Amino acid sequence: MRSSPLYLEPRLEPRLRSVLESADFLHTLVDALGSPLNVVLPEQIAANVARFRAVYQRHHLSGGIFFAHKANRSSALVRQLTVTEAGIDVASLGELQHALGAGFTPDRILATGPKNPEFRWLAARTGVTVGVDSRAELLELAVLVGKYGLPRVRVLLRLSGFEAPGVTVLSRPSRFGSPVGEVAGLLEAVERHRDAVELIGVAYHLDTVGVAEKAVALETCVRAMDECRRRGLRPQVIDIGGGFGVNYLADGGQWERYTSELTSAVLGRRPALTWQGHGYGLRAEAGTLRGALGLYPAHRPIAAEAYLDELLASPAPSLGRPLATLLLENLYDLHIEPGRALVDQCGVALAKVLEVRHTPGGDCLVRVEMNARDVSLEEHGVLMDPIVIPRGGGRPSGTDPVAVYLIGNLCLEADLITRRLVHLPALPSPGDLLAFANTAGYFMDFSADHALHQPIARKVAAYRENGSWRWRLDTQYWPDFATGEQQ
Repeated sequence: MRSSPLYLEPRLEPRLRSVLESADFLHTLVDALGSPLNVVLPEQIAANVARFRAVYQRHHLSGGIFFAHKANRSSALVRQLTVTEAGIDVASLGELQHALGAGFTPDRILATGPKNPEFRWLAARTGVTVGVDSRAELLELAVLVGKYGLPRVRVLLRLSGFEAPGVTVLSRPSRFGSPVGEVAGLLEAVERHRDAVELIGVAYHLDTVGVAEKAVALETCVRAMDECRRRGLRPQVIDIGGGFGVNYLADGGQWERYTSELTSAVLGRRPALTWQGHGYGLRAEAGTLRGALGLYPAHRPIAAEAYLDELLASPAPSLGRPLATLLLENLYDLHIEPGRALVDQCGVALAKVLEVRHTPGGDCLVRVEMNARDVSLEEHGVLMDPIVIPRGGGRPSGTDPVAVYLIGNLCLEADLITRRLVHLPALPSPGDLLAFANTAGYFMDFSADHALHQPIARKVAAYRENGSWRWRLDTQYWPDFATGEQQ
């Protein structure tokens, strides 16, 4: 008896669905610009900013929404953001230069992450807000200001190592920020150099989806702000970073079924679902399942702005009141730094099918003009199906569901677009396109390189004009020269 396909269908909102249904448009783009090709949807990022702001309004809060630029290199997306209320979070000298060149004014830029001297110099010279990870970094900024007679630099003190008093909450260690126990020393440095730096608040960055852990961090930041006030300082901002997540899959049932079947496959109770029995962190030992599933939770019904809403409604671990209430009581602004959540539904990666063949062992291999680094779903642990866009419109040439392995264009055994056996509604043919949806957050260019002299994907911005899809090269897209229509 043939088992039913294990689909992992991507979640598609109207704008992204519309461009994916425009087969002739997408094939024309790939014919002109080559495969792989990245398509971004700048108008969608503006809609996502509005969704986050609606959560602020629901909780009667104010503060800044800063796009974590590292999620995508696109000029079009960054330029579109300049005509919204959002700011931008930059984590390198190049990102800071890009943001300034796109039209962001310094008051809308937040510089975070590890900083080399050049990055720190330009941040101080231009007057952007700087997220400070250590006392040493604070002192280096103060030296720059004094040496060149610059205006005071606005700073956020990033903290880490949070502990909940009387409550057991597992906290993942972070290499970013100063331990909470060092707050007193940091504030002494701020006071000593108050002619060079202006403390506007505190911040944290936690690599976790756990609401409880973030609630501990936020409450601890409120207490740190109390200490600032006791010293006569007047900070106003608490920055809670990013990590709001994205819901990538349309059907939670498909996700549950796939992970259950993967477990059965690892235990040998059904045929393998991955290349050479890869277990994504799971393994079988004497008939017992060991390890932990090392995958992003691709179906997350509470993600992005809904996750922020849940966090703000959560009670503070020791004070008991909702976290939003704590912020309101103290008249604090809330800053956030969404990355993948702000480019949710903002892009698609296209790859041309080059070859379809069957191995002597019975596997079906679909080779595409793309490699694993061009759409790094596997690297980030996100599993979702590509969409087949047949050449010439219509349906794929095959009529029955098929299970295939997607292999890349590098001369490497390891170049699998995904190690998962992918189930498709029908077998694609050479010349068809595979569209990997919702790839704007980290997947389309975070890891891309010129391995084996294969070209890196070009990038275009697509937008609606007079009822049709239009496009410009990503570097040639400017919001004032593209007429958009709401989807």
